[in-house]
Amino acid sequence: MSLRNFASLRFNSVYLQKIATMSKQITPYKESTLGKKEQVTQMFDNISGEYDGLNRVISLGIDMKWRKKVIALVKAHNPKIALDIATGTGDLAIMMAEATAAEKIIGLDLSVGMLEVGKKKVLSKKLADTIEMVVGDSENIPYPDNHFDVITVSFGIRNFETLEKGLAEIYRVLKPGGLFVILETSVPTKFPFKQGYAFHTKVILPLVGKLFSKDNSAYGYLSESASHFPFGEALNNILRKVSFIDCKAMPQTFGVATIYTATKK
Repeated sequence: MSLRNFASLRFNSVYLQKIATMSKQITPYKESTLGKKEQVTQMFDNISGEYDGLNRVISLGIDMKWRKKVIALVKAHNPKIALDIATGTGDLAIMMAEATAAEKIIGLDLSVGMLEVGKKKVLSKKLADTIEMVVGDSENIPYPDNHFDVITVSFGIRNFETLEKGLAEIYRVLKPGGLFVILETSVPTKFPFKQGYAFHTKVILPLVGKLFSKDNSAYGYLSESASHFPFGEALNNILRKVSFIDCKAMPQTFGVATIYTATKK
């Protein structure tokens, strides 16, 4: 077998393993009879009041550096109307409003609790005329076809119940030539970052959650879902399957997160 064929076979094997893992639903509450979507909504409602503070602690503030890179990509596209899916408490939507000339930014999320925190932040920054926080489902986006110039998702795509369905909805509401940007956790592949990441996600993250969160399951789920979600070329291949083009993956901070860009035909 040639080296090229071996490399191709190994890549396909890794990709198939990632797809198989995706088919296994990772949920916050193992004993719950609710579906993943309902469990994730409940989880974020539970931790909405503490989420921003703990997120900064757990990421050591590096997540804001990654978000600024996302905003730079968005700004270069000069959007007039943008959608931030899984907006949570609205950090990215607010940064987008402050850095771009967008006339309207929709922050969409299933969690009412997270959106309520976000609405207060939007009001405090006097951005209510630009940002609208909307309760909504990424797999059933309440907007017409070809509506948004730019769509972003930061640390939310792994919470989709059905990944391809959510991505297909994003493709539907994005304008032709529109930009789709994802910021998501990924897994470093090189020593010693791979081992350090494993320790952080399997030990530190759940421990911080247990010590400081009222929902003991939440940060264990966030850790587990991050380590099993497809990343890099595996996620790019899923984007291409949905019909996105120009799919690129840009690893951040030794590979602990990745920024993806894709466009609609």
